[in-house]
Amino acid sequence: MIASEDSVNQTVSSRLLAWYDRHARAFAWRSPPGSPAPDPYRVWLSEVMLQQTTTAAVAPYYAKFLARWPTVHALAAAEEGDVMAAWAGLGYYSRARNLIGAARMVAVAGAFPGTEAELRQLPGVGEYIAAAVAAIAFGRRAVVVDANVERVVSRLFAIGEPPPAARKPIRVAADAITPQERAGDFAQAMMDLGATICTPRDPRCPLCPVAGHCAARAEGDPARYALKAPKKAKPLRRGAALWIEREGSVWLVRRTTPGMLGGMRALPDDGWSAKGDGSGAPPGDWRNAGTVRHGFTHFDLDLDVMVATGSAEVEANGEWWPVDRIDEAGLPTLFVKAAARALAR
Repeated sequence: MIASEDSVNQTVSSRLLAWYDRHARAFAWRSPPGSPAPDPYRVWLSEVMLQQTTTAAVAPYYAKFLARWPTVHALAAAEEGDVMAAWAGLGYYSRARNLIGAARMVAVAGAFPGTEAELRQLPGVGEYIAAAVAAIAFGRRAVVVDANVERVVSRLFAIGEPPPAARKPIRVAADAITPQERAGDFAQAMMDLGATICTPRDPRCPLCPVAGHCAARAEGDPARYALKAPKKAKPLRRGAALWIEREGSVWLVRRTTPGMLGGMRALPDDGWSAKGDGSGAPPGDWRNAGTVRHGFTHFDLDLDVMVATGSAEVEANGEWWPVDRIDEAGLPTLFVKAAARALAR
């Protein structure tokens, strides 16, 4: 007798949940399998931080944020500059600005919204985060699809299309195997499976609890999936960062909001952007201390670090920051690199 599609899907979800009960990864933002739902604030904060960032990188930032702002109301009352500085080094800084805006909306409402539709009204909350928070924090059935889930589902169902065409069939297939109960645990089980067993290279199929139902494995080449769209070459931009030091302090500015790295403290620069090169160092006496390269999502940047060797004009809006406390300024990674190059001169 041939098992029905629904029966197979139920088997996949039940086996995966049983595997998760034994092998769930432990994170500060996660409750053990079968436990009461965690605080929505903690789930939301972790999911925002985990966007395009590894769990290893997120863990110390998550702990630091919770220690300083233990509730969404505390975060809502924080100064934006303090939050941006605490976020420094985690990247994708629009997430931090959206974090503050969303916290303030929740504080005004009095509590976190509990449905996907309501959650998506918060700044920075898209389809994935809304589904994750609804499922994990509120126990609602929601289809949670991140990069790990995309890969697992692509292999289970041998979805042979690259993105963006693959997105719809992946979501349909993920919906089919998402159970009515324990949707949050199931979502985290899928993530764990993709992170530890159904890895991009050399998947560990003999350890997989659903290997017997995997179409890609049956084909003999599971690592072929998920198909990727051809990578576009990123343009290379050039710019300059200005190190102006006086009496043991360096001149820092606050970058314009909105804009790239908006709201962050930074060294002054020559106006480089994702769309074009900067204008170079302004008139005056400068020495090139070297060049640092930094990769953004859509372009790479070669940044010359120009050190003032004489008097140099400073912008109206900025502050003198002690050089021996530069690591406390909350500079984004690009300007941490630039500061290190200037100090190594």
